[in-house]
Amino acid sequence: MVNDRSSLPYWRLSTFYLFYFASLGALLPYWGLYLRSLGYGAGEIGELMAVMMVTKIVSPNIWGWIADHSGKSMTVIRWGSLLSLCSFLAVFRVEGFLSLAVVIFLFSFFWNATLPQFEAVTLGYLRQELHRYSWIRVWGSIGFIIAVLAIAPVVETHGIALLPWLLALLYGAIYLSSLLVHEPGVQPHPHASLSLLQVLRQREVLLLLGVAFLMQASHGAYYSFYSLYLEQYGYSSVVIGQLWALGVVVEVAIFMVMSPLISRFGLRSLLQWSLALTALRWLFTATFPQWLGVMVATQSLHAASFGIFHAVAISLFHQAFPGRLQGRGQALYSSISFGAGGAIGALVSGYVWELSSPRDIFLVAAALSTLALLVSLQERGVEDEK
Repeated sequence: MVNDRSSLPYWRLSTFYLFYFASLGALLPYWGLYLRSLGYGAGEIGELMAVMMVTKIVSPNIWGWIADHSGKSMTVIRWGSLLSLCSFLAVFRVEGFLSLAVVIFLFSFFWNATLPQFEAVTLGYLRQELHRYSWIRVWGSIGFIIAVLAIAPVVETHGIALLPWLLALLYGAIYLSSLLVHEPGVQPHPHASLSLLQVLRQREVLLLLGVAFLMQASHGAYYSFYSLYLEQYGYSSVVIGQLWALGVVVEVAIFMVMSPLISRFGLRSLLQWSLALTALRWLFTATFPQWLGVMVATQSLHAASFGIFHAVAISLFHQAFPGRLQGRGQALYSSISFGAGGAIGALVSGYVWELSSPRDIFLVAAALSTLALLVSLQERGVEDEK
């Protein structure tokens, strides 16, 4: 556990993660249900979800450049949090697909600016003790669990129309929590003079970006359609919420043991195991959706597909982008994976759902994660942290 509270603002950092991922716990499982309640079909839902993810391609890099050149990451985070809240409030006023898409674009452009920079701030405080990252990030997972379990009975009782109000409250809490964190000191780095282009020319960095893209593309079906998918097989909102929460409970558990796992097995080995287990997760989700026991088992694999992969990727990108490239390094990880990968995954899943069948979206996801594994096997230059 983190002991040195004087140099590391443990609870302030953790509080931001708590509220940020609580908002995801409200958004991801239920936003598709909310959009369907407005009368949108699977293709339109996939497009609206893709709009949210497309902004991750551009937004984190723009704000990352500003943060790295100004040295004021927390200022970027505060403005991003405030403007995302203000933009989201327009959801209550607009009507029609195009108007809603514009609001989602504006909201997500600012919202997607915050997390990559906050990751860089957290790593800036941790300095050479990156193994302590998971002890802070775990509060994000706890926030997700609380939100997804608390909102399910509210939606069952009062209806999905209440969701935007709950999201607005959480976005306000994100902004308030950002006011509590100060800028970390900038530490000198032996390779701080490297340019972004020099880093991006390295083969292992390009392979790592490819793996991150394919991994999150495989999650497009899950983040956009998992709740609707389970509804097709008779699962209630409460059970769906519990399955989402289970995935994050095992994520919490794996975060707590990541430090010894990295020390024992190394980053590269853990990366490849997470990719292999992700492929199995999507394959069984596609094959046995009507069996609750199998769905429980596949959700338990979220420990690998998100928990292990994310903790490893954060460390690898931190190693690859030194010095003042930290903000843009985390921004690239976010934009290439959660942005481009997530958007392509959501779009493809929506079209496959309409043109083929709901099950096939997870078969496509299994193929994408398998391809990510094959790409990772080509990687030989990543420095293992043992």
